[in-house]
Amino acid sequence: MDDQRGDNWSGVSAVFSRDLRLMWRHRSDLANPLIFFLIAITLLPLGVDPSRQLLGSIAPGMLWIMALLATLLSMDLLFRGDYDDGSLAQFQLAPQPLYLTVLAKVAVYWLTTGLPLALMAPLLAVMLALPEGGYIPLTLSLTLGTAVMSLIGALGAALTVCLRSGGLVLTLIVMPLYLPVLIIGANCVSSAVAGFDYSRELALLGAGLALALIVMPPAIAGALRISSNQ
Repeated sequence: MDDQRGDNWSGVSAVFSRDLRLMWRHRSDLANPLIFFLIAITLLPLGVDPSRQLLGSIAPGMLWIMALLATLLSMDLLFRGDYDDGSLAQFQLAPQPLYLTVLAKVAVYWLTTGLPLALMAPLLAVMLALPEGGYIPLTLSLTLGTAVMSLIGALGAALTVCLRSGGLVLTLIVMPLYLPVLIIGANCVSSAVAGFDYSRELALLGAGLALALIVMPPAIAGALRISSNQ
């Protein structure tokens, strides 16, 4: 049993390290969501009334919406390369469970996309005149929310991996599942800005992440098996 666990851990670690190296080699794909987030937030004050009162009132929702869209930009590529070069078939034949491999790949995606978005958001929130009390809740809620959205988006990527132009289909699949995360996350920041306790929203996001960690990896693994056999 211990040997099996050791083999599983070694295999997952190898996948994690491999995906990190691939992400570094394809830095343009890594930068695209961050650049989109930066440009969208920078241009927003130019398209609306630039008064601090208006910008501050829409900042929580707009920051969350742009972060959500940014996570969708490269989600379609999560399993695409592995499908094209045959690595996905090898993952299914590997001794470690496929859901552990999936979890490692999603973790790399979140570390290189979701977490940087969460850390960048407070800096961009200054441009939208977000009140001071909203910065910590914004970072915390986006850290949890992007992790949940990465797991949900990975399910859509797995279902559409065999499609050549699956970006639109992926968006249609995952967007209804993203909406509760978006609503709770934006309400978390808005509650903090208004001076209310935001711990309930953070708890809901944490519970959603725990549920997604339990449900999504096996579901993604099953979707990959179905898609790769088509």
